[in-house]
Amino acid sequence: MSEKLQKLEDLVSLCKRRGFIFQSSDIYGGLASCYDYGPLGAELKRNVKNAWWKHTVQMRDDMVGLDCSILMHPMVWKASGHVDKFADLVAECKKCHTRTRADHLADAQGNTTEGAKTAEDLIKKICPKCGTTGQFTEPMPFKLMFETQMGANADDSMTVYLRPETAQGIFANYRNVLDSTRVKVPFGIAQIGKSFRNEVTTKAFIFRTREFEQMEIEFFCKPGTEEQWFEKWKEARMSWYTSYGIRPENLRMREHDKDELAHYAKGCVDIEYLFPFGKGDWQELEGIASRTDYDLRQHQRGMRSVTNWIENGRDAVTTPLKAEDADWAKGPLSYFDEETRERYIPYVIEPSAGADRGTLAFLVDAYTVETLENGEERNVFKFHPSLAPIKAAILPLVKKDRMPEKATNLYNDLKKYFPCFYDEKAAIGRRYRRQDEAGTPYCVVIDGQTNDDNTVTVRNRDTMKQDRINIDQVKSYLREKLDM
Repeated sequence: MSEKLQKLEDLVSLCKRRGFIFQSSDIYGGLASCYDYGPLGAELKRNVKNAWWKHTVQMRDDMVGLDCSILMHPMVWKASGHVDKFADLVAECKKCHTRTRADHLADAQGNTTEGAKTAEDLIKKICPKCGTTGQFTEPMPFKLMFETQMGANADDSMTVYLRPETAQGIFANYRNVLDSTRVKVPFGIAQIGKSFRNEVTTKAFIFRTREFEQMEIEFFCKPGTEEQWFEKWKEARMSWYTSYGIRPENLRMREHDKDELAHYAKGCVDIEYLFPFGKGDWQELEGIASRTDYDLRQHQRGMRSVTNWIENGRDAVTTPLKAEDADWAKGPLSYFDEETRERYIPYVIEPSAGADRGTLAFLVDAYTVETLENGEERNVFKFHPSLAPIKAAILPLVKKDRMPEKATNLYNDLKKYFPCFYDEKAAIGRRYRRQDEAGTPYCVVIDGQTNDDNTVTVRNRDTMKQDRINIDQVKSYLREKLDM
């Protein structure tokens, strides 16, 4: 008998105990909404990112990769609209002075208020901290971008921003990629990297944090073909999660209502996962947006405003950008199709996933508690083999009769090909349980019979069944099972 994760607290506890995820700065009491990935967590998250990269870049002929700087020219964020518009509306409880995003406040029925702009819109909303109803200030803008200073001294410094998304680095390098590679529209640029948002409300472990990692694609296509590419990317991204072990019943696709769409977006869907927040909560795992040609147009406008920056100084970043009369399609970020002799600004499809949210979803979905025939409970992470932090554990049954020596030799050979773990401490059953909680697919046991016929036992994590094979076949056996 087995059951899936019911409470997030159980996962948080196991992640700390087994070295997946720790609270950041834990020895100093921790820093809210900041987390460190431990030895197993670092491997798991790296595997999630590698699986995404393999699927979106390595296995496709129409995709290239990029790794952009976190710090970028302030005009990038001016052109993109982040400087002027990237803010949440925050309301303060008049009783306990807790500040909460206005659209996150809920009434007694759990209904939130999208687009709340006045205190009257919040008259039935309840403070999440003290429980007071309808006692809120007028919603006020809260800047989401982290600012810092670049320069040798205060008099010569320039305000720059920690990027709130990785997408703008791709748009800023679109022309560089076109000029330095042989890509042709339709094509995509993929990037994995850190982003930073000064979130008002953080919650649910690593689900929403102020420092997070994105796995993002900007796919450039000819205007008029964006709808078919939008459908293709929705299908491709949904199938990626199920192919790596997420149960289909825990995934759904939600289309944004018209009042949710950004003003430039033609369409947007969220891939949502049923997280164990409270009694279960569908939350965004990945967004897929049809962004039209808005971003390239904005940066083309921004490029033409650089002269204003140079002539009038860095304060020009605070002045509104002006549209020009020139034909957009003839600008520096346009694309010329050699075959059709057409010039246009490409439309963009953007699948944007969170590496941290993805890692959390894979942790939740893999977490299993089983009750064995003897009544004992077994905690096990049933990760897809490609995602498992450790692929195989090498375990000598006892520390004598040359078993540790043979186990060490096998371990040193196998770790050249995939992550392995050597463990000779405690009873074999306890060592099995440790590996189950680490999500290790296979345990290889060197025992007394190994000295007689050179065979070992290979135990399967999910079924707990054991195969007896020759020690010389272990590498090929694991490679076949792990598909590596």
